[in-house]
Amino acid sequence: MKMVYNWINIIQDYLLPPTCILCGNSGSNSRDICSSCYTHLPRNNLCCYRCAEILETPTVAPVLCGRCLSRHPAFDETYAPFIHQGAIRHLISTLKFGANYKNARLLGMLLAEHLKQTAERPNLILPIPLHKARYRQRGFNQAIEIARTVSRELQIPLDLTSCHRHRDTPHQTDLSAKKRRKNLKNAFSLIKPIPAQHIAILDDVMTTGSTAHELAYLLKKAGVSRVDVWVCARA
Repeated sequence: MKMVYNWINIIQDYLLPPTCILCGNSGSNSRDICSSCYTHLPRNNLCCYRCAEILETPTVAPVLCGRCLSRHPAFDETYAPFIHQGAIRHLISTLKFGANYKNARLLGMLLAEHLKQTAERPNLILPIPLHKARYRQRGFNQAIEIARTVSRELQIPLDLTSCHRHRDTPHQTDLSAKKRRKNLKNAFSLIKPIPAQHIAILDDVMTTGSTAHELAYLLKKAGVSRVDVWVCARA
């Protein structure tokens, strides 16, 4: 199967050579980003291992931030290779609000590259579901589009049917962490049992972790042993 995907990439690169989404120059390593723009992406190298919150004090060992020490989230670890600013913020926002699907492929490839080096493989990937009203309005779920590439690159199955978002929660951009948690309470439900002990929740960006916490809590309550969070960026 991996050989098939390699041939697909070779043919695609020949017919449609990769072009940097950010500057228009030739892409590198079969990605739609050039080596210069890739070098300048804002990386989240110093962060809490549980929620990926950006830390200011250097440390040599994995540490927890103050929020995770005082209020343990339901998920176990978060992998967020980039900071939600600059070029990464542009890629995510123009995907989400401009339906630029090529951004999803690039973001998925960048996330998969990071995960190959850092993360333990889960049994399956569960993209954060959108409520049906939000899906109709937007026409797609950006988390699913990113997850398709991650799934293909890592050869891990996607689960798009087991979880349902039955409450259309308001936008959370201007809400405090406390109000976000209240806003998301009981927003998700499981349609059927998930036969997996290790699941990775996938989304585009994490702000406070309230959405991931609510879904991880539901999964843990249903018997899942470990829930990691995979996001492209941490705000």
